[in-house]
Amino acid sequence: MRIILSNPPSLSRLKSHPYNHVNAARYSYHAKRGHMDIKKIGTQPSMKGPADWFTGTVRIDPLFNAEDPARVSGGSVTFEPGARTAWHTHPLGQTLIVTAGLGYVQLAGGPIQEIRPGDVVWIAPGEKHWHGASPSVAMTHIAIQERLNGSAVEWMEHVSDEDYGV
Repeated sequence: MRIILSNPPSLSRLKSHPYNHVNAARYSYHAKRGHMDIKKIGTQPSMKGPADWFTGTVRIDPLFNAEDPARVSGGSVTFEPGARTAWHTHPLGQTLIVTAGLGYVQLAGGPIQEIRPGDVVWIAPGEKHWHGASPSVAMTHIAIQERLNGSAVEWMEHVSDEDYGV
């Protein structure tokens, strides 16, 4: 059972106030009691990272994708050596938790930064960036982001070998 408020306001009172239509939806969602979802290992198939979004060999293992009104999703992404994302942005930002290997991350106009297991990277909303493995070592991270108006990412051009540093 999940309890959000010990004494939530009545839905009729929330809906009657002109500025509370968003809160009414939030409380009506939380009125569902006893809901829990456990994603068992192996029940969600891995997928190959699409060539439009990645350079090199990338495997995406979905971890979770919350239902509306929640908007967060997460996945474990494994980049083989030299693999990387295309340039992209996230409307509400992104958190990366490095779990294995050696990787790179870069904001547009900034230096390439090395990332290692245990590192947690926060990329602010709207920041153009890329991330991936180093040229010689694979890297896995958990990526967590939120949807805004149904979209969690805007994909752009591929990162050139020159920008990647090879």
